[in-house]
Amino acid sequence: MNIGQLAKASGVNSKLIRYYESIGLIPAAERTDSNYRIYRPEDIHLLKFIKRSHNLGFSIPEIEILLGLWKDTERSSAEVKDLATKHILALEAKVQEIQTVLKTLNLLVENCHGSTRSECPILEDLADGHL
Repeated sequence: MNIGQLAKASGVNSKLIRYYESIGLIPAAERTDSNYRIYRPEDIHLLKFIKRSHNLGFSIPEIEILLGLWKDTERSSAEVKDLATKHILALEAKVQEIQTVLKTLNLLVENCHGSTRSECPILEDLADGHL
């Protein structure tokens, strides 16, 4: 199958497929005599795995680890759970950070008159960070 067919079947665009190949996340495709890539049906499943991992917020290095664990039939599920648990903790920290930002922005918006006056606590905070 060519890269367009693989992209359609996996839901991953061809530019991203080429990128994944260039960084070694997926194996290099075989080539025809005219240098076109030829992919295997297994590559669909591999790309869907990568896409799902990415959609869950895993980074490329984490996805590399997950792929290694997925392919290693000798691995324990504890390794996978440990990686996922660490990822959850990182996501929870990001959620806390976003909640803090939202709270600050809401406070700034509440204190802004939104009128023709030039005073603006939003801009003042951006300049000083003191609200």
